[in-house]
Amino acid sequence: MKLIALDLDGTTLNSKKEMSNETIQAIRKAQEQGHIVMALTGRSATPVISELAKYDLDLHVGGNNGTEIYANGQLIELTSLPLPQCQKIMLELEKESMPYKVCTNIRTFAHKDWLDRYEKVLASGLVPNEYLDHKDYKMFTTPPHVYGQSFFHNPEEILNNESTVIKFLILGLDPIQKDRLRSQLELIEEIYVASSSPFNPEVTHINGNKGNGLKAMARFFNIPIENTVAIGDEINDIPMFQAAGLAIAMGNAEEEVKKHSDITTLSNDENGVAYAFEKYILND
Repeated sequence: MKLIALDLDGTTLNSKKEMSNETIQAIRKAQEQGHIVMALTGRSATPVISELAKYDLDLHVGGNNGTEIYANGQLIELTSLPLPQCQKIMLELEKESMPYKVCTNIRTFAHKDWLDRYEKVLASGLVPNEYLDHKDYKMFTTPPHVYGQSFFHNPEEILNNESTVIKFLILGLDPIQKDRLRSQLELIEEIYVASSSPFNPEVTHINGNKGNGLKAMARFFNIPIENTVAIGDEINDIPMFQAAGLAIAMGNAEEEVKKHSDITTLSNDENGVAYAFEKYILND
């Protein structure tokens, strides 16, 4: 029995943000053979569960880069950011006036000036064309209210004892500003900065990454880490590649990601996940 962790965007989903029939059937076949399959993604867990339901798939879920782990629909591990770190992170974001969201155990909140800040940087002419053409640009720049996300006006509304902060999701469309922010964030203790695209820094607790998310699910099911498989395409997948017994990079993955993998499969538009399942898992 293996534990298989699948990234979603750019991996299990094709460029149209859809899951092919070939991929669905490969996942079901793996489950029928007794393997455990989980979605391990940068997205929040709740909408991921809804996304999987569209394909009639019942998978375990690791959301927000592995900070929230759900097995059989139940939360088994939550890795949150302490209040002092949240305050420091938010202070740096306000210095830069960058659009950002705060993912909590209750819901995701966006800064009240998110849209104004986004439109300002877009009008500045500082956004590289490759960002505008990136496959995930639309997903990250869609206004928060379209996703049903609430706006907050004061930090105290979300930084309190009644909510738990899991992740900061930042839109860094100005490369110089993004690098400047990252340099300041790296001075804050006990945090981890990842990204699933060139322009969306994501800040979690230092233990909040996909590698630890994979380990948590393996512990829950008592599966040796050498019997785990991770499939992904972006920089935030590297920690789970480093943890997994077998790391498989998508054909469309960045070269840096491929360097940390054991094997490269086909691209997400060529049913790369299904191909990897058939070649390295189902016929093992």
